[in-house]
Amino acid sequence: MNRTLDIAPLRSFVAVADAGGFQRAADALHLSQGAVSQHVRRLESAVGRPLVERRGRGSRFTADGEKLLGLARGILALHDEGLRSFAGETRGPIVIGSTEHAAAQLLPHLATALDQAEPRHGVKFRIDRGTKLRESFAAGRIDLALLIGPADDPHATPVGDLALTWYAAPAWQPPRRGEPLPVVAFDHPCALRDRALTTLGHHAIPVAVAAEANQLAGVQAAVSAGAGVALLATLGQTPDGLVPRDDLPRPKPLPLALWTRKDVALAVSERVADTLRRLLTTPVLTEVPPLAKGA
Repeated sequence: MNRTLDIAPLRSFVAVADAGGFQRAADALHLSQGAVSQHVRRLESAVGRPLVERRGRGSRFTADGEKLLGLARGILALHDEGLRSFAGETRGPIVIGSTEHAAAQLLPHLATALDQAEPRHGVKFRIDRGTKLRESFAAGRIDLALLIGPADDPHATPVGDLALTWYAAPAWQPPRRGEPLPVVAFDHPCALRDRALTTLGHHAIPVAVAAEANQLAGVQAAVSAGAGVALLATLGQTPDGLVPRDDLPRPKPLPLALWTRKDVALAVSERVADTLRRLLTTPVLTEVPPLAKGA
């Protein structure tokens, strides 16, 4: 058998799963999206089976892809541990956990900041729901976590507020007077869901949750299809196929905090916190690559 599973394609494959898409994986690995796609095709050629399939505007792993993902994690863990044993290295990449909210705008900048602060270590992203990230942080699987909510924990440092904007499809029309406003929401629990419903309730606007989704791509797809309006954190970047709606009540921003494990170097956490503060006070992040495209 002359087929091989090379380390670089395996690393790209795992990054697609951890970062939540091809473009985000490319940014995390400092590669082009085309390079990551080529890596996945090389793996598919090696195993002789499709590993990723398109689904709407995004993609998902096939059953064989999920199988290879588990094997890839084990292979990479052994590979990296072997290299560390020769180099005297005892720590792997710095792991940053984040919810999907504004991740596309924030994470590329954090990767650059960490590369400057800790050039000997790589950066790995974990995109998940807030409750899952808190569990991973408590279990020591995440070094830094970007979490929405008050900084009411000794590990948390407030870094600013996430501005929120209502979005709808370009052709969407609001309901007639007295009819409930159709809202597309993230599954409960979700800070954006709560803020959307609370804001509308405060202004006595009747609401009907017209669609729910567990991930950002699902929310955006439902809004793009005209199901209703959604409250999103995009830091000034309007998602493809949507338009902002300034005719709805303006919601209060949500606080964002950086959670840091106690064994993370102070210089690292301070650099990340400073980077986040700067990004959250920038009106429009026009220099950020549109990570959602092709993801």
